[in-house]
Amino acid sequence: MRVAEILERKGTKTVTVAKTDTVGRAVEVLREHGFGALVVSSDGKKIEGIISERDVVRALGLREDLLDLPVSEIMTEKVFTCTRSDRIDSLMSMMTDKRIRHLPVEVDGVLSGLVSIGDVVKHRVSELEDETQVMQDYIHHGR
Repeated sequence: MRVAEILERKGTKTVTVAKTDTVGRAVEVLREHGFGALVVSSDGKKIEGIISERDVVRALGLREDLLDLPVSEIMTEKVFTCTRSDRIDSLMSMMTDKRIRHLPVEVDGVLSGLVSIGDVVKHRVSELEDETQVMQDYIHHGR
């Protein structure tokens, strides 16, 4: 299975914030959409960073004026990405090894979706359910 299959089910719509938006604005967008992370992009195409709930929580104790700071102050600049043709098992490995929960999808250097660990797990559970059903059918209906 590949990333493209996840995107076919969930869609490719992404919500971004600019580096110059405030952390307060990013928190508002995260809450509004129920997301755990947002891609940072000035034009909605080029990935400049990512800001997650974890980034916000880590910064909470550092600055009293956190919500007024620009996103660029706390975002993660080194963003791991994937492509539509990447295999789901390789995403699982990367997410586990790098301890990341969100991977922007890039096509020709352009943001084309976002895959979360939840999307990957949901997809894998669906695969396992399908495999289980095939095995049960085989057992009950013979060879």
